[in-house]
Amino acid sequence: MRLAETVTFGGGALDRAEDLRRDPDALAALPAKVLPVWRGKPLLDPTRVALDWVAPDVFADMGDVVLLGRLDGTVLFARDVSDLDVAGGTEGVGGFVDASEQTHPDLPAGAAFVELRRVMTQLTPLDAELAATAKGMLEWHRTHNFCANCGTATQIGKAGWMRACPNCARMHFPRTDPVVIMLVTRGNSVLLGRAPAWPEGFFSCLAGFMEPGETLEAAVRREVWEETGVRVGRVDYLASQPWPFPGSLMLGAWGHAESDAIDIDPEEIAEALWLTREEMMEAFEGHHPRVQAARKGAIARFLLENWLADRLD
Repeated sequence: MRLAETVTFGGGALDRAEDLRRDPDALAALPAKVLPVWRGKPLLDPTRVALDWVAPDVFADMGDVVLLGRLDGTVLFARDVSDLDVAGGTEGVGGFVDASEQTHPDLPAGAAFVELRRVMTQLTPLDAELAATAKGMLEWHRTHNFCANCGTATQIGKAGWMRACPNCARMHFPRTDPVVIMLVTRGNSVLLGRAPAWPEGFFSCLAGFMEPGETLEAAVRREVWEETGVRVGRVDYLASQPWPFPGSLMLGAWGHAESDAIDIDPEEIAEALWLTREEMMEAFEGHHPRVQAARKGAIARFLLENWLADRLD
């Protein structure tokens, strides 16, 4: 697909410095700066809408630390500071929409912890990739403190890119869950759905987790049929997007529907409908009476916009 790497969180060209993960002495000899992350929210300079960094000794006694990469001879880390006593309140944190900002007196002037989905389209590609990597990695550490093999508390290694069990010697590495997300079309129309937990009127492309032993194409056909009863034939891969909410890789595909009758599974989806191109344009403009378009920055929005612009091939 043309422009595939222009999707949000893609195209940042981050040097992930894998060589330094295996060489702690070389890593320690380089200048460094740290991105604090509070409950999954990276530190930002809201005036510039850019990541804000602190010296390595700031909050040095708090949380897990992960090497993100290397930039112009400086190594970049992320630190989990979720235990920090912040100002700004916690109402709405973790919700579908989080407009809150949190601050602390030891942070740079004006800096605040901001929900990534709120600003993701305003960040540079590199800052977006750094923020997604930081959020995803620190969430993995938060939920994988114990060995899945024997239950012993694990220890961080490779500059944050693995956890080792001191009891059974099992090594654990960061996981990413593959998710198919489908632009399903039939003629001049596209199939959209609303998850039960989403606000009324909010529709997006259908999506679902892949299962063991399943190809991307098979997952697309299965998920669409399970959720809506629509049969899909040809499937084309389009683009991918890391989605650190909490730790998925969205695999964007184009499914060509062979039927259009909708029969939803209410356990899987609240609503599904077909929208014509003209109606989809109305939704993007905020004028559709029923449908709100997928949020900016999500791969669903990216796929729909490129479909409307005839840029899928």
